[in-house]
Amino acid sequence: MVDLKVAHGHAIRRLRTAKGLSQEGLALAASINRTYATDLENGKRNVSLEILERVAIALGIDTGQLLSEAESGRRRRS
Repeated sequence: MVDLKVAHGHAIRRLRTAKGLSQEGLALAASINRTYATDLENGKRNVSLEILERVAIALGIDTGQLLSEAESGRRRRS
C-alpha cells in the first residue's frame, strides 16, 4: 500500500494543478512556505491538521474531501 504522506502529496498536486495553481500560488493561499508546499506534494512532510485545513481551503474543498482524495489515490496505487 502506498504511504499515506505520498498519497496525500499526490492528491494535493492533482487538485492544485486541476485548479491551475502554481505551488507558489497554493503556498500563498494557504499561508505556508513554498518549499513546505513542495515537501508536502513530495510526501516528505507529515502534515498537521491545521496545515491540512489551510491547504484544503486554498484548494476550495473541505478537509474531508482532501483526505478522501488521498485515500482514493492510495487504493489506486496499491
